[in-house]
Amino acid sequence: MSFLMRSIRQHPKTWFYSCWLLINLIQSAGTQLLDDEAYYWVYSRFPDWGYFDHPPMIAVLIKAGFAIFKNELGVRLFMAVMNAATLWLVQHMLLAKNDRLFYAIALSMGVLQIGGILAVPDIPLTFFTALFFFQYRRFLDKSDLGQSLLLGVVMALMLYSKYHGILIILLTLFSNPKLALRWQAWLAAMTGIILFAPHLWWQYTHDFPSVQYHLRERNAPAYRFSFTLEYILGQILLAGPLIGWMLLYAAGRFRTSDVFARALKYSMTGFYLFFLVSTLKGRVEANWTVPALVPLMILAHAWLSQSFTHARWVYRLMPPALIAVVLLRGYMITDIPQLTGRFKDEMHNNKVWAASIKKASGGLPVVFFNSYQRPSKYWFYTGDTSFALNTTTYRRSNYNFWPMESEMQGRRVFVVDDQMGNYSSSTLIETRKRPTYGKVFDNYRSYSGVQIKPNPDKLEIRQGRLAVFSADIHPAPFASHFGFNAAPENQTLEITLDIFKGKSLEKRIPVIATLSSGNSLVFSAKDTIQLPPGEYRAKLGISTSLPGIFSQNTAALPLQISK
Repeated sequence: MSFLMRSIRQHPKTWFYSCWLLINLIQSAGTQLLDDEAYYWVYSRFPDWGYFDHPPMIAVLIKAGFAIFKNELGVRLFMAVMNAATLWLVQHMLLAKNDRLFYAIALSMGVLQIGGILAVPDIPLTFFTALFFFQYRRFLDKSDLGQSLLLGVVMALMLYSKYHGILIILLTLFSNPKLALRWQAWLAAMTGIILFAPHLWWQYTHDFPSVQYHLRERNAPAYRFSFTLEYILGQILLAGPLIGWMLLYAAGRFRTSDVFARALKYSMTGFYLFFLVSTLKGRVEANWTVPALVPLMILAHAWLSQSFTHARWVYRLMPPALIAVVLLRGYMITDIPQLTGRFKDEMHNNKVWAASIKKASGGLPVVFFNSYQRPSKYWFYTGDTSFALNTTTYRRSNYNFWPMESEMQGRRVFVVDDQMGNYSSSTLIETRKRPTYGKVFDNYRSYSGVQIKPNPDKLEIRQGRLAVFSADIHPAPFASHFGFNAAPENQTLEITLDIFKGKSLEKRIPVIATLSSGNSLVFSAKDTIQLPPGEYRAKLGISTSLPGIFSQNTAALPLQISK
């Protein structure tokens, strides 16, 4: 024991990072996937330069890890490594020498320990944010060709992780406007743009789905003060949970004229303010600000190193914070029915849930409605390819682009959704999560891979008039299965125009789509628009072989109804 304690005292850094990584690897292996993690695992099955929701970094990391371990550990392997590496980078950027305080801060921040294992884009983004600041400091010290190119590479990697990385770049520039006058900074920027160009090209060729989703397809409810309050409380908990208030206070109190520290201060403050203002447009997820934890830790550590009175709070609150983390780790890795059944639980009973559905399906391909999570979980835990059919009442996802739909055309499939209970000959499926229904359908047909783009992309319709507008059709590579490419002129398709006010479906209007020439369509509504004047959202859907079910085949389109 004395040898062990002596080794810890002599090599605290080695012991800290070794234990941190080992514990997270064990946690990664023993905890079932969250819904989004399973979805990103499906990303990794289809390598590409981009995806509907995010850039491709998360898919690359999962694919690399899953090639080593074919389980949850493989999915999270490089997240755990990046999490430890992020802390290592932060420690090497500290503005004051006090390793003991740094370890206490890190151990008190639950999100770094628990969230650090999750296979989500925030983890590589946080790592590359830390690497960006690390490289930026080197760039300030020595702005030669090599440092400029490396800075550009890191900027590209940050953007390939998550689009939020652009905020770090812009806020750093705002903190040091003189960068705009230096050729080295321009070289770094051009390097980043060139390396990021393949993803921009992917967005262009897919009609910018990520931009369309965030600007048009996300429902923006009327502002409620709870959005702002939840955001503020969420940031305090995210930075702690017990010492979050202290870290935010300490980082805010820190003052400096140093160029590097100013970049940290601008980035942290700007990140928090940007998303605070964003609450005016809708609910903001707490994890969107995770990259701000990098400058937060460095700045808070610097101020607390000068204020022993306040630093004592970190040491006092570290033990209860660690106890809370240990309890949460235990909950994640074990199944306690009295707890897991009380609320939505993504980390337990996934294997038995998937097995129950597979048994009910009799081995048929399984199709889910309006969920990118459930088919992804089913695929991961059974090994059987699944598909998500997104209807007009939901939103598009990357399942609109992947080829699974073409592989199911004309086949016998098992459709799983609660509304299947309304069909005759449906099957009740009892699972450990909750009961649902399934039904067998022969000769399955759906067309969510076909995307329709009206021209112009904002519809304007007079009240009481028939809607007539043109559009271009953009089949996915497997669209030949649908017959659009070979369809004769004047072919009539069964399509619906669904009109929404917020999330409420106000009107479903059948339309006739005439394929005139090439990929051009002319849409004519079969009924007049009898809705009050105002702003709405519209979606076009193509009928499927399932009665009354239409796939979503457009982004949410702005619709103006006038008198």
